[in-house]
Amino acid sequence: MGRSLTHLWHDKANLFHLHQSGPSRITQTENVIEKDTSTQTTGQKDTKDAVESSAPVAAPTPSHAYNGVSDVEALTNAWTTQSLIAAYLFAFLVFFINSLQQETTNSLSPYVYSAFEGHSLLSTTSVLTSIIGGVSKLPIAKIIDVWGRPEGFAVMVALCTLGEIPSYASQDSGLTCQGLIMMAACHNVETYVAAQVLYWVGYNGMDYVLHVFLSDTTGLLNRAFVWGIASTPYIATTFAGPAAAQRFYDENAVRWGFGTFVILTPVVAAPILILLWYNRRKARKMGLVQKRERSGRTYFRSAKYYLTEFDAVGLILITAAFTLVLLPLTLASSKAHKWQSPAIIVMIIVGGFCFVAFALWERFCAPVSFLPFAMLADRTLLGACILSLVLYVSFYSWDIYFSSYLQVVFNTTIKDTGYIMNIYSIGSCFWSVPLGLIIRKVGRIKWVALAAMPLLFLGSGLMIRFRYPNSPIGYVIMCEIFKAFAGGTLVICEEMAAMASGSHDTIAVAYAMVGLSAKIGGSIGSSICGAIWTNTVPQKLREYLPANSKQLAPEIYLSLKVALKYPIGNPIRDATIKAYGVAQRRMLITGVSILPLALFAVLMWKDIQLKQVKQIKGKVLS
Repeated sequence: MGRSLTHLWHDKANLFHLHQSGPSRITQTENVIEKDTSTQTTGQKDTKDAVESSAPVAAPTPSHAYNGVSDVEALTNAWTTQSLIAAYLFAFLVFFINSLQQETTNSLSPYVYSAFEGHSLLSTTSVLTSIIGGVSKLPIAKIIDVWGRPEGFAVMVALCTLGEIPSYASQDSGLTCQGLIMMAACHNVETYVAAQVLYWVGYNGMDYVLHVFLSDTTGLLNRAFVWGIASTPYIATTFAGPAAAQRFYDENAVRWGFGTFVILTPVVAAPILILLWYNRRKARKMGLVQKRERSGRTYFRSAKYYLTEFDAVGLILITAAFTLVLLPLTLASSKAHKWQSPAIIVMIIVGGFCFVAFALWERFCAPVSFLPFAMLADRTLLGACILSLVLYVSFYSWDIYFSSYLQVVFNTTIKDTGYIMNIYSIGSCFWSVPLGLIIRKVGRIKWVALAAMPLLFLGSGLMIRFRYPNSPIGYVIMCEIFKAFAGGTLVICEEMAAMASGSHDTIAVAYAMVGLSAKIGGSIGSSICGAIWTNTVPQKLREYLPANSKQLAPEIYLSLKVALKYPIGNPIRDATIKAYGVAQRRMLITGVSILPLALFAVLMWKDIQLKQVKQIKGKVLS
């Protein structure tokens, strides 16, 4: 990997070249400006003219002066080609460890919840982490734009690591209930869920900041290719992660499946942080970065200032709104009295009021809006956000319990389940590199996205057909392959479309908007999945279980381990397989029914010619 990237950057005959661009503020250096890639101003054109000329109309630039953006532009003017290569390699290392962590712990999570007799809480946790992880994207964008990329990344690493520590402790507290002092706070699944929320904010933030950094240092035409390279670790970790999880489980060392990454995460994040801080300091010594004046604010005024800048009120309202509306769908079971529960009704009503309060606050009261409404006037960015939301609603409406379905219905091991679950990751990551080259050659993204639509509908529709328990597992795998290539294409295209709609100043916010849409879509899909699960599996278990075993329904519903202890062919296992099959088909039908909106979202995009869009400055890959 290192040799190939170095070869790309040093071979003058290859398609890509490094260049020093933009108006440099260092008059004493001998840098030769090969090409000016400063932000291109397209002028004020109406929408019709923009579409006909295929030239993008830049989204409104934020009114605030962003130190983070100017710092990274100065950094790319100051560093050497070797520093750029090293930064990419260090980022690649972080992507590798993070993906390995995900593949390992995701394979273990159902057993963690089952240890707490909370298998049905998988969807509840997914809703919480999706909502909070999603709404945190815009504050993170503000942090890295105002404070700087290194500072934002450091905060995310800290959150990710701190989130892993309680998770690591929770394993022992749930399984042995003794040991370290830290475990005293982790006696139940609620503490584990809280740790997961903290962890996911940090994990998503790390991934987000690194992708923004790659965008800061890569021309738009080659950005999809670089993102494809960054996703290749998932090809290896897709196999390594489930195998590691199987080993941790077999050795009764589940806690080390989490504890290992408590150590690894900060260690692998340190090199890129040190490199960025070093080169920013170098840029300051060279006079590229203007010295920031001290604000002179007191601690109280500083706290008030940042609460206003990050729109804390709006953040709390929108988080509460989505949480209180979506969580009841996963918490309420099929029994009628659950939906009549005062707690469930109050949550939904209060959540609705929070939505109204958020809209009124943002419209009339917020000094700084949480959502960049002016940017959403650009139909390309809006369409990218809609596509992201739709894809994630469709995917998460069935995916959460897919691993449990595979193990119960097909009797797959943890390792084999992980492999099948990650076909999407393997296929989309494998495809992302040639896709990046195709986008570079074509120079457009709208038509590439439209070309992927038929395969998306084919793979999604066939999933319903082959989700019956007696279907060969090969057909299930085939559908996952179709979805991998189609979904991988659309995800990269939507992110490219969002970034192509604006300037360098709007890159972080545009990427955050797509990420927010994805997480909200994931939370909606998880809620749908949880609602179908809780309203289907208990009922169908009571219906299908033998008369002398119906009392086992709650126990089987709450624990995957209990469901798996009955061998294939046992009447209890057969009843469980039927119940799981009905639930999965209902989830898939719901997920597929929303996909036509994805086609509508892509049709909203302008046909942007990437070769005409110039956003970034400095020594970059262009």
